[in-house]
Amino acid sequence: MNLAQRLNRNRSGEETVEAPKAPEAAKVEAPKQETSTSEVFFDIKTRIHDRLIDMLDLSLLDRLEDGEMRAEIARAAEGLLWEEFHNAPLNMAERRRLLAEIQDEVVGLGPLEPLIQDHTVNDILVNSYSQVYVERNGKLERTQARFRDDDHLRKIIDRIVSRVGRRIDESQPMVDARLLDGSRVNAIIPPLALDGPSLSIRKFSRDPLEIQDLIGFEALTPEMALILEGAVRARLNIIISGGTGSGKTTLLNCLSRYIPENERIVTIEDAAELQLKQDHVVRLETRPANIEGTGEITQRELVKNCLRMRPDRIIVGEVRASEALDMLQAMNTGHDGSLTTIHANTPRDCLMRLETMVSMAGLNISDVSMKRYVASAVDLIVQATRLVDGTRKVVSIQEVNGMEGEMITMQEIFAFEQTGMSEDGKVLGHHTGRAIRPRFAEHLVRMGFPLQNEMFDVHPALRRDDGREML
Repeated sequence: MNLAQRLNRNRSGEETVEAPKAPEAAKVEAPKQETSTSEVFFDIKTRIHDRLIDMLDLSLLDRLEDGEMRAEIARAAEGLLWEEFHNAPLNMAERRRLLAEIQDEVVGLGPLEPLIQDHTVNDILVNSYSQVYVERNGKLERTQARFRDDDHLRKIIDRIVSRVGRRIDESQPMVDARLLDGSRVNAIIPPLALDGPSLSIRKFSRDPLEIQDLIGFEALTPEMALILEGAVRARLNIIISGGTGSGKTTLLNCLSRYIPENERIVTIEDAAELQLKQDHVVRLETRPANIEGTGEITQRELVKNCLRMRPDRIIVGEVRASEALDMLQAMNTGHDGSLTTIHANTPRDCLMRLETMVSMAGLNISDVSMKRYVASAVDLIVQATRLVDGTRKVVSIQEVNGMEGEMITMQEIFAFEQTGMSEDGKVLGHHTGRAIRPRFAEHLVRMGFPLQNEMFDVHPALRRDDGREML
């Protein structure tokens, strides 16, 4: 008996009219939301959805493939639509949209499903049940998508977090989670969110960008890419620094491609989103406390544990707190070639944040000793930034040299220099070398990387008449 046939009998056992079969389709394609959202439309969708939930054997859904599931739901929903709402003031486009949205309500993420499937969307930002924004090409725009009310949005949030074994309620009103495809999710609900539940989704790219893609987007130059490739293969410890949405994780994924296949990699993340292509990878993910407030596993505990797993490389998705100490200890005790990201606006801010995070671990050492500890562990800082026009670029690559007095010293190898703005609002500028050959260059040459002195030269457009760099 299929789902449509199950409409013949509701939970009380009463007979109903059998639903006619819908046209054969695994999934009803929702047209673009050209029709204005109306109360009539939402009322009909809600009533059909509620009847489906009441009448169908939902346990059957777990045993069907997605295509079969959607086909059965479409048949059942169209039966109800023609049975009870055949006189509804809906045109054919609205009826098709209605069926597609009902499918998404039962098996997907409701109004968010079309946005999840839209490959041009990078971020989905739900401010309230009636206000949904997306980011395309670095720019935010409001969509016509909306939820019925706060309860509807809350149900979608619960569906997302429960699928990965997490929870959200008044005792724990915010949560980090991920979709089944790896997309990063953050949700926060009242009483912390004053205007109702809020949801943020950073979409997971099905086709991860490669370093050549970043070069094509002018996020960095071939010379910068070569230096970064050499740094990874030479097992330098690299920190990728940047603000929210600056492309840190994308860059980390790209650099991970240069790790040899014969090395054992352990990744540690709050919500798993890294897309490593090597075979020998162990992925670890933190666990929040349970409803009794116990059972939490933090990144620091995972970093400590991974040191017992014989890793060749340790990749921490992002250091935020005291786990920075254990990460630096790993870098200083034979686990060279480690990679991580950190939220900071400049390489200097990155070092200051590291020092702050180490102090959070309660390590009883002087400030100077702490700085020496950081300087001895970190080899390279790569700064990523999202510019005002929405483009993402690597704006600085700096080598950590050591200590001079009580300050950690660095030298900038490459940078992005902005020269102005175009009439259409695009950032103008050039990546340039700083005419400084890094200390690790000779090591890269011995490994077979063709590093010519010219690759570190200042970009011609940034030279003054006397040949010196314009600052």
